[in-house]
Amino acid sequence: MKTNPHTRPDWLTQLCERGQVYEVGGQVRDRLLGIAQPSKDFDYLVTGIPLEELIAGLKKDGRVDLVGKSFGVVKFTPPYPADAAPVTYDIALPRKEHSTGVGHTDFAVDFDHTCPVEDDLLRRDFTINALARNVVTGEIVDPAGGRDDLAAQRIRFISEQAFLEDPLRMLRAVQFAARFEFVIEEKTLAAIAKHAALIETVSAERIAEELNKLLLKARQPSVGLRLLHTVGMLKLILPELDLCAGVDQPGGYHAYDVFEHSLRAVDEAPGALHLKWAALLHDINKPQAKQVEGDKATFYGHEKKGARTAKIILKRLRYSNDFIDRVVALVDRHMFTTEVTDKGMRRLIRRMGQDLVLDLLNLRRADVIAQGMGGKTEDVDELEQRIRDELARKPPFGLSDLAVDGAILMAQLNLQPGPRLGAILHYLMEQVLDDPALNTRESLLSLAAEFNARYDLE
Repeated sequence: MKTNPHTRPDWLTQLCERGQVYEVGGQVRDRLLGIAQPSKDFDYLVTGIPLEELIAGLKKDGRVDLVGKSFGVVKFTPPYPADAAPVTYDIALPRKEHSTGVGHTDFAVDFDHTCPVEDDLLRRDFTINALARNVVTGEIVDPAGGRDDLAAQRIRFISEQAFLEDPLRMLRAVQFAARFEFVIEEKTLAAIAKHAALIETVSAERIAEELNKLLLKARQPSVGLRLLHTVGMLKLILPELDLCAGVDQPGGYHAYDVFEHSLRAVDEAPGALHLKWAALLHDINKPQAKQVEGDKATFYGHEKKGARTAKIILKRLRYSNDFIDRVVALVDRHMFTTEVTDKGMRRLIRRMGQDLVLDLLNLRRADVIAQGMGGKTEDVDELEQRIRDELARKPPFGLSDLAVDGAILMAQLNLQPGPRLGAILHYLMEQVLDDPALNTRESLLSLAAEFNARYDLE
């Protein structure tokens, strides 16, 4: 299908007049799969224009970043309205890569504007990514049989060398298999199992990014996680989770072992990344906490130990402290009871925070469904309604919600900043969690005076 020149921006039209311009890789794959891709996500491959000439031409139409110049890649940002965000495109010349050692940084790149587009495509990872689409004619260039593999719903490598040049590609194959619900071709799967240990040469940040895609983009992330276990990569990336395989849970509450239960919980959890991770790690310390009592098993304290392990895992994968705190809080408190008084409910909201408490309920739902015993979650639904009703009344849940603050207390009680003031504020917070009606200036000052008077005696 030809592209209407009137729909192309001027800078792209000018490139098409001077050389051959192609959309490449994932955007072509997704187009053929019927997955819509906004034009701002397109990256381009250009043949027939020398690099310096390409750079000079683009500079006339926008900003050019030469960060990737040594690889034959420039980043181009065309002009944009003041009220709009900039859009940057990768524009590359055809390249060939060859390994100079082990690891994703040990390779040399040669680029040449006269190189056929087919040669560039054959340096890529999988056949379904080795596709190009001529921007002008709409012609699909497919030197590796990617379209056939798309039709067969198959992940197939270009060559085994692809995994040696960048071992992350093995994890990406698993991510694609789960995300597109494809099967990894036999030789490709065997090569992944053969070279699985090379994943340890990849940075934690890149591994985390691929795991994020697996958790967020796959309808059933469990498919990919099982594959990682099968090929021996999971024990290198998430050894704590790998240890959960085969740990049964006798007692009539679970149909699956800890590993399978955790994977099914991920599938059931709603799509927020921190919630997906919490579902994956919520029972991570059950193997260590397991105690068999007759024909049953208990896992006392697994949630507290699991919270500490979750923190270790996510730090190892270089997640942000804020993200880690959110996941850890969910893991730590996932064994909460739904049978709580109004006071207990308000304390739960305060401990979790208003932004996380509903996520905790969603984690419980996923946990129950993933047990595989047909468990119901009406009690969670009822608690959620109570929490939503309570939040709508906007009672105090934090120190900033109190009718008095530290400055008022210091002035009224002749106090200085320090532990005594903090203890008074904490006491007042506990009182209004028990009875929100106490959150008035008069009531709180009276309570504060009483507590202050007996502070030294406690």
